[in-house]
Amino acid sequence: MIKNKQAEANKRWESKNKEYSNYLKQRTTSRSFIKNKATEQDIEEFRVLLEEREKNLGLSNK
Repeated sequence: MIKNKQAEANKRWESKNKEYSNYLKQRTTSRSFIKNKATEQDIEEFRVLLEEREKNLGLSNK
């Protein structure tokens, strides 16, 4: 019964915080892919994409 109440509470939170919930799910998926499945080519592509993103956010010192 407690598990059901917790599951219901989680669903309510997700429905109230859809955008942030989606962000968290996508971040988790991305991290898992990078840690477990990314190839050397994937990693090189991600480096380029991250550099571009840093520039767009004004975080790059380059």
